[in-house]
Amino acid sequence: MKVHRRKFLHFAAATAALPALPRMASAETYPSRPVRIVVGFPPGAATDIIARLVAEGLSQRLGQQFIVDNRPGAGSNIGAETAIKAPPDGYTLLAMTVTNAVNATLYDNLNFDFLRDIAPISGTIRSASVLEVNPGVPVETVPEFIAYAKANPGKLNYASFGNGTAPNMAAELFKMMTGVSLVHVPYKSSYMPDLLSGQVQLTFTPIPLTISYIRSGQMRALAVTSATPSDALPGIPPIAEFVPGYEANIWHGIAAPKNTPPEIVGALNKAINAVITDPAMKAKFANLGAEPMPMTPVECQKFIAEQIDKWGKVVKFAAMKPE
Repeated sequence: MKVHRRKFLHFAAATAALPALPRMASAETYPSRPVRIVVGFPPGAATDIIARLVAEGLSQRLGQQFIVDNRPGAGSNIGAETAIKAPPDGYTLLAMTVTNAVNATLYDNLNFDFLRDIAPISGTIRSASVLEVNPGVPVETVPEFIAYAKANPGKLNYASFGNGTAPNMAAELFKMMTGVSLVHVPYKSSYMPDLLSGQVQLTFTPIPLTISYIRSGQMRALAVTSATPSDALPGIPPIAEFVPGYEANIWHGIAAPKNTPPEIVGALNKAINAVITDPAMKAKFANLGAEPMPMTPVECQKFIAEQIDKWGKVVKFAAMKPE
């Protein structure tokens, strides 16, 4: 009887382990076919550029093609939903960005819960914007700008690409934290011509889009939106130096659908972090005014939750609605 009981226990233990075998095998052989990275923006957008750089690095490192699939529309929500509703097998990923965190509050009737329905893998990059003014605005520093704005309420217009976009969110966070009055002027295309002519007076623009105008003296940089100075604009202080706690980074990352096997998430996390911290890739990011943002999946989950909470407060402060 003892022998039979021992055999039974061995058999039961082996049977209990069987369900784990397919998942372990899939992680060991992953990826065995091309992987698509869904981007919720058109080709040429910042999220698309970063996704293509990361895809190229992953293809080289993991020996399978990582292909960018652009699904623009609805403020990037079409792309997010496409990835979230894909099979959770590691072969469809999402190139996520700060916009996804903003949209979690900005849109009332999404068909998904962004934080609940993804498996965060890692960040990829973060980059700063710059608070810049037309040279006709008589200020040189952030304190002077705040004083001027308070002395001229409602007379300063700031340009953005619309509600929920990076320039809009950075400006509204600034308004919320300083109490200044700035008028939002949204644009569907480039606002630089009006900014250069003085039709609008200021903006919070991603550094790569405006650095040439700053260097030529056509625009005046007052401060960057990151918590620390940016190497792309030496000598320009962070807004946080004058407005403690202010930070409005543009960030990007990679996520998978919820219930993607943790072994695959772990393998992707290791590969992505290796790609983005490679010296050659860091140099490419630096040319875009960006720096790598490696994270563990747990850190990424916490970061996204904090971002949703942070930008949700700004959306409510500004009584913002999608356009």
